[in-house]
Amino acid sequence: MLIIPAIDLKDGKVVRLLKGDFNTVQQVADDPVATAKAFCEAGARYLHIVDLDGSKDGVRKNSELVRAVVGVGLKTELGGGIRSMQDLEEVFALGVWRAIIGSAAVSDPDFVKAALEKYGPERVAVGVDAKDGLVRTAGWVKESGENYLDFAKRMEELGVKNIIFTDIDTDGMQTGPSFARLQFLRDKLDCSITAAGGVSCNADIQALKRMGVEAVIVGKSWYMGALDLKQAIEEGGPQ
Repeated sequence: MLIIPAIDLKDGKVVRLLKGDFNTVQQVADDPVATAKAFCEAGARYLHIVDLDGSKDGVRKNSELVRAVVGVGLKTELGGGIRSMQDLEEVFALGVWRAIIGSAAVSDPDFVKAALEKYGPERVAVGVDAKDGLVRTAGWVKESGENYLDFAKRMEELGVKNIIFTDIDTDGMQTGPSFARLQFLRDKLDCSITAAGGVSCNADIQALKRMGVEAVIVGKSWYMGALDLKQAIEEGGPQ
């Protein structure tokens, strides 16, 4: 199982939110580059970055900071505000390994298809962000009305091989992931599933591994000192 630590960027700062609510922004680290280096020292080989400015407004303001973080040497996936082929070109020019398409996958599935055709399924993932089982977009503030599982199946039919699932109700809450919904995804899909949101401790990661989830994103629990990243990576297996 891949253990992927996360850096959420807003206005050039490393922050965390509660349930994706921008009114709950809390700075959790001073320096994104130093944070990425700390992940490296713990044995991480992958990094998850969310450009929160991009996810909400569709305008990425942290590109040069992303480039600097990528320079640390972790295989970095980036989400937030990626809504066109030009956006993808700009993101990959920063050295990003994999791009995560979120809102645009709901509104423009043809974009996802074109991205997969040009870059391949290993470099393009889709984020499935849901509240009460319904997919949300635009920084999680707009409800699409589509069931998360139906949407994930639709993306898999397009050729998506990597789904990153976030249950918004668990994100940043330190209450554990949405195990039941993740189990539904694991049972119904053939593609790789990454669990995001709610991981509170090492035991949560172990439970996800037993479920057969291929990757997990960890954020707030590490920043709060509740999760031992080095132990999680060792228990996760080869990265």
